[in-house]
Amino acid sequence: MVEAQPLPPLPDGASKTERAAQYDAVLERLRVLLQGESDWVAAMSTVVCELHVHFDYFHWTGFYRAGPDDSSMLVVGPYQGALACQRIPFSKGVCGAAASTHQSQLVPDVHAFPGHIACASSTQARTILSEVVVPVVASDGSLLAVLDVDSDLPAAFTATDVEWLEELCGRLGAQPWASGL
Repeated sequence: MVEAQPLPPLPDGASKTERAAQYDAVLERLRVLLQGESDWVAAMSTVVCELHVHFDYFHWTGFYRAGPDDSSMLVVGPYQGALACQRIPFSKGVCGAAASTHQSQLVPDVHAFPGHIACASSTQARTILSEVVVPVVASDGSLLAVLDVDSDLPAAFTATDVEWLEELCGRLGAQPWASGL
């Protein structure tokens, strides 16, 4: 097993520079941790863990995989946080929008997003919850998954988060995963 150096979590409200530095460090950790890994599920699990523990404002962090039996359905993958929806159609919610368009979705208030899906009771009870969803697209253009990150804080995510999460998801999509797809 490869050990990475300890890294404290980034608090909410961090500056653009602090966010960028934290993402740079986390992506380097992931490069080391995933070196030689060929299983997609193992990689997703590692990514979710690293992101969830290193950003205090990430309250739900996980992947929804492209459905193997249905090209218009997402299926829950590795995640950390409260109970998740098991399946999400491409036509529903923030995750569906990212999946169907292959474009990142930055949503400062999910309750204002048309068709938002509240999977957990904690989501339904909150007056404001923000979300960012980034597609993971393989080199052949097919959707592998979407990375979904939720926060209990209003407008918790910025363009900096999107930029770095897109970098991460681009790297994941470019890998030739041997198993776990």
